[in-house]
Amino acid sequence: MQMLAAQAAPASPMLDPAERARQLALWQERLERARTTLASYQAGTRYPHESRPIAEHADQTYPNRPIEEERALHSASGEVDPTVLLRTAQSRVFVAGGETVSFSLQARDANGAVLPLQVMRATAQGLPGSAVRGPLPQMPLSFADKGVAGDMTAADGMLSALLVPSMSVFSSFDGPIRLEVHYRVGERDGFHVFDIFYTAEPPASWTGQIVDTVEAGSLNFYLQAEVRQPGRYLVSARLDDANGKPFALLSFNDLLPVGKQAIKLSLFGKLIRDEAPAFPLSLRDVDAFLLKENVTPDRAMLPRLVGRVYTSKRYAPGVFSSAEWTSEERERYLKEYGKDVDEAQQHVDLLQGKALCSAEDAAAGRCSAASS
Repeated sequence: MQMLAAQAAPASPMLDPAERARQLALWQERLERARTTLASYQAGTRYPHESRPIAEHADQTYPNRPIEEERALHSASGEVDPTVLLRTAQSRVFVAGGETVSFSLQARDANGAVLPLQVMRATAQGLPGSAVRGPLPQMPLSFADKGVAGDMTAADGMLSALLVPSMSVFSSFDGPIRLEVHYRVGERDGFHVFDIFYTAEPPASWTGQIVDTVEAGSLNFYLQAEVRQPGRYLVSARLDDANGKPFALLSFNDLLPVGKQAIKLSLFGKLIRDEAPAFPLSLRDVDAFLLKENVTPDRAMLPRLVGRVYTSKRYAPGVFSSAEWTSEERERYLKEYGKDVDEAQQHVDLLQGKALCSAEDAAAGRCSAASS
């Protein structure tokens, strides 16, 4: 190993005090940055990618809540009236098999008061890009404010409609479906579009069989699925503790062959030890899809498992490992970030006159005294 003094200009006795101070400030800043990078990476990777605190993914905590938006009234020609705000909601974007999707609209003024809204025409139509040959399917939808058929509360100014693709002209249609809504608020005409992506024949289905077991210091959940189309499947699920507090996001990303398959969702041991959730844990809101490359949409959905689908057994904290997750990639990055810290520290030491080389070279007697 070469002596750092031979490589680093800061050790030169020719440095005047001002230059030495400038370089010291520079390397102290680099040292702090290197330490922060190392500490941040180490903390961020102490759990594996497939087992993370739910706080890191707040937008995925409740995936089945309606998707709500608010925007100014837009006409079909693109004109905007900022005095009228349109609030919209749809229950989901990706729809599979026999799932239902609801759509809602409500108009308000700038002060939040509900304005009378009429839906003049609403048409759902298949968009180009699906595998369906021939004319693209389309059908009208009826919006109402009667507290039924997807409408939560009657006479509240929120008009709603339901679409069940599997029980309509879209029953054999795979791909994007657009709902175009022409509406009127007073004397002003508006236009809004809802888009969904429909999977008519899900590539796999859940059998309903779920078990949990402790393996290698982690808690693994096995969900059985009947796979009809092989390929790469992505699955995600949420865990709540015994008090109903959202705790972890679990994920699966791997290839699956045809047939009955046990999909493993792993809750990492150290995450349990660090967060100390109250047992038993509730597995809920499971969504999954087959990834499809170079096509739109890029996924074929499985029907969602909505709400609580399984409750774990009770476990003592001691059965779980407190060891950090490790991998070849993580160890390589930790080593490189550690080198950055060591290099910056050595430059700071040189400039402060503490050392001219590494600890190894110092032990071997290959270092000289620092210049002051």
